[in-house]
Amino acid sequence: MNALPLAFGAPMVLAGLIALPIIWWLLRMTPPRPQEEVFPPLRILANVLKKEETPSKSPWWMTLLRLALAALVILALAEPVWNPRPVTLAGDQPVAIVLDNGWASAEDWDQKHDTAERLINDAEAAGAPIYVMGTAERTNAEIGPFDATRALERLEALNPRPIPVDRQQAFERLATAITATPGARIAYLNDGVETADDATAFAPLAQSGASSMLWYRPDTANLAGLASVENGADALVVHAIRPTDANQPRSVTVGAFDNKGRRIAETSLAFGPGSSTAEGRIEAPIELRNDFSTIRVDGSRQAAATRLLDDNAKRRRVALISGAEADAATAQPLLSPLYYISRALQPFADLLQPRTADLAISIPELLDQKPSVVVMADIGKLPEAAEQRLADWVSKGGTLIRFAGPRLAGAGDDDTLLPVTLRRGERSLGGTLSWTEPQPLAAFPANGPFAGLPTPQEVSVKRQVLADPSPDLFEKSWANLADGTPLVTGETRDRGRVVLFHIAPDATWSNLPISGTFVEMLRRIVVLSRNLGGTEENGTASVSLPPYLMLAADGSMIPPTPETKPLTVGGGATPEVSYDNPPGFYGSEDALYALNLLGPRSELTPLVQPSLSFPVTATAYAADESIRLRGPLFAAAAILLALDTLLVLWLGGHFRPRRGSRPQGGRKAAAMGAVVLLLLPGGWLLSASPLAGGQAFAQTSSPTPAQSAQSPETSDNTIHDDSRPGDQAMIDAVSVTHLAYIITGDKAVDDISRAGLQGLTQFLIEKTALEPGEPIGLDPARDDLSFYPLIYWPVDPNAAMPSEAAIAKVDAYMQQGGTVLFDTRDEMAAGAGLDGATTPAGQRLRAILDGMNVPPLEPVPSDHVLSKSFYIMPDFPGRFRGSPLWVEASLNSESREDRPVRTGDGVSPILITANDFAGAWAVDQRGAPLLPTVPNDPMQRAYAMRGGVNIMMYMLTGNYKSDQVHVPVLLERLGN
Repeated sequence: MNALPLAFGAPMVLAGLIALPIIWWLLRMTPPRPQEEVFPPLRILANVLKKEETPSKSPWWMTLLRLALAALVILALAEPVWNPRPVTLAGDQPVAIVLDNGWASAEDWDQKHDTAERLINDAEAAGAPIYVMGTAERTNAEIGPFDATRALERLEALNPRPIPVDRQQAFERLATAITATPGARIAYLNDGVETADDATAFAPLAQSGASSMLWYRPDTANLAGLASVENGADALVVHAIRPTDANQPRSVTVGAFDNKGRRIAETSLAFGPGSSTAEGRIEAPIELRNDFSTIRVDGSRQAAATRLLDDNAKRRRVALISGAEADAATAQPLLSPLYYISRALQPFADLLQPRTADLAISIPELLDQKPSVVVMADIGKLPEAAEQRLADWVSKGGTLIRFAGPRLAGAGDDDTLLPVTLRRGERSLGGTLSWTEPQPLAAFPANGPFAGLPTPQEVSVKRQVLADPSPDLFEKSWANLADGTPLVTGETRDRGRVVLFHIAPDATWSNLPISGTFVEMLRRIVVLSRNLGGTEENGTASVSLPPYLMLAADGSMIPPTPETKPLTVGGGATPEVSYDNPPGFYGSEDALYALNLLGPRSELTPLVQPSLSFPVTATAYAADESIRLRGPLFAAAAILLALDTLLVLWLGGHFRPRRGSRPQGGRKAAAMGAVVLLLLPGGWLLSASPLAGGQAFAQTSSPTPAQSAQSPETSDNTIHDDSRPGDQAMIDAVSVTHLAYIITGDKAVDDISRAGLQGLTQFLIEKTALEPGEPIGLDPARDDLSFYPLIYWPVDPNAAMPSEAAIAKVDAYMQQGGTVLFDTRDEMAAGAGLDGATTPAGQRLRAILDGMNVPPLEPVPSDHVLSKSFYIMPDFPGRFRGSPLWVEASLNSESREDRPVRTGDGVSPILITANDFAGAWAVDQRGAPLLPTVPNDPMQRAYAMRGGVNIMMYMLTGNYKSDQVHVPVLLERLGN
């Protein structure tokens, strides 16, 4: 047993410590290099007979230093480890590492990953084959056996997914894989949350031949999820759950966010001691609550802590209109047509009541409040204007629910706001003079909105209005009586719906309004009012919704992955989260369906350790606290080696001043180092001396009278600092070539200019020997332009017109050899703007050039140096293609077969284009293009980059190509 928590990976190397006494003896017998002394001649004569002395042995402290150095190297080669972790899996039997990588693993995934990596390292040391698999992967995912390298690659490929785990299929696959190699050891890194199939999930391992299992269970005390959200009358109620075995009280904060990720509101939820549920309320106006898109638990990093809200979670406004007299409804509320409707809708909708019984006034007033649903109870003939306004509202997406009654039964067949044509009058069932009995309800159609509702046996109908038979009556029937006559019919009108209950909304015609089924029927229709619906007329058929925005395992929103498939909703089936359909939003921006991970009845039950035919050992996740000392020991040895070197040099006298060699000249000697002299425009001579501490001095080319009056001693021994403000900036500008651009004042334009020149700079560094510095933005009225060979000027008609002084300064720059590249960036509008300057940018360019001495221009000829200075370029496209690149015209020079490069090709002081060069060159920090080319052609961007290289080579080298193409002629003449 070790007294210290220290272990060695190569303990045999420690035998080298035995050689330390030998090393000590050798060092004692090897003295350091004798110290050199320089004496004046008289000193030499005075000591000419003195006997020379040499140290006989190395000093003890140097010997000790070198012994420590040797010991550190030996210890480092032995690979020491402080606080070594015990080997978890020893032996060469196969090792199967199974990780739960579902939604519950995202919170502590790094811990699981590190534990699995340590298990792989242990198996590698023992030479055991390794299986690696996740329980939330496809069934065709490769699981092994792997060697250690491939096992680590497979581990890196595993990531937590926002879906439940499937332990059943995972352990079936594992059992099949390890059957051929009995004695396999299983390490199960689970998430601690039970699933529905866990009772049988581990059964296949009994026949697999496995010898043992390590059961890693995490601490799930901080795990929490959002089970449901209810948009109540005055608040949004959030229901949260946590593992049922959590006992400590806990408080969490829940935030509400809109579809742009902005935090709108928040609330706190408190879990009591031993409680696994908590509830919180977000009290906000209904308009604000309807903007909520996601509800998220602060600080949580797993998908169940995020709840997605679609139109189903929004609270609707429902307008109620009745044909009954107000006094009668007040005197006998139970007989009011709206009594049972309002009681049924009140828990999940905001109800709007009319101020007056005049339908011509009340209907427009209610529609102005933008309700989602309008309910009309026993309304017969509508005023023409109100009917038209209601029809327009339905066509734009509103849902109209109508109930029958005496007024509607006698209104006639000219009502256009009904899904079917009604027979005049009503049908009585079970009366004194009737041969029929009250009819019960038939089973709800499977393709209707009421699919899945149990058929109420206690409900019966005594009176109803009948629909005229028609070919589409069956498709429009959402609910029927036992004799096949419709009870509820519905029809789609453009984007809205019209629904009719063929009974009165009170208990006089049927007892349906006083049943729980009536509440659920109304709720489903109201939810359907702004839901995704379907593709058929009744809006209830199944529909396939494309993925829109997905929920990641850490609870963030991400774009859909290629693996995500469309989600099928409707048709009576409830969508479930799966590998193909992870949680997220499906549909389009106008109509989204939220698929959430947890449901209202979800529970987080702890995973129970199974009892198997082989030993199952429970263990906890633990961080690797071991520290490898190899690197620090080598670093300490390197420090001692450097110290030893310095001591040897010191003993040799290298750090002592030589006697008799007194420095002369003072600062004059310091000034005799390497000096960089730069003659710049303006007559200033800059001198930068590294030996003078990196200082830069500026002085005029001729001495001032004060300098001339100085004594020779002062003149020789003193360096006067005549530097001026800005000298260092000028030195920096000329020490490295920089591409420059004119600052327009428009941030968007200037950002693209800088990103474009940055992209061209990177391309020049990659493709040429030129290594420019960072692009420089220039203000022509203030900055010195003479340091830059090329200035890019994006012509912006919205920018302020440069001053006359600035234009004159640019003109002087062009006359002194500089080049300005004007880019109007308006090729898609009207070309380069030279033939008429019809575009705003072209007009601004003409206004700028009017104040300059612009030479005659021409498009770049095919034999121009610019077309072949680096790449062979037929034209010069940018983000756009089509505009020529205008250069100074080559006057009095003609192209001949023996001289393919024009003789007059100096450097043009002006270049003009409309192709938006900077837009094509612009890249982001990762080097990806910022703007697409028009048309979107990758080769067009490549040609734009090459054109930029040609322009820079042309600016820096001029017409050197003209000399090269004449080499064959010159050689021929020399031969003659």
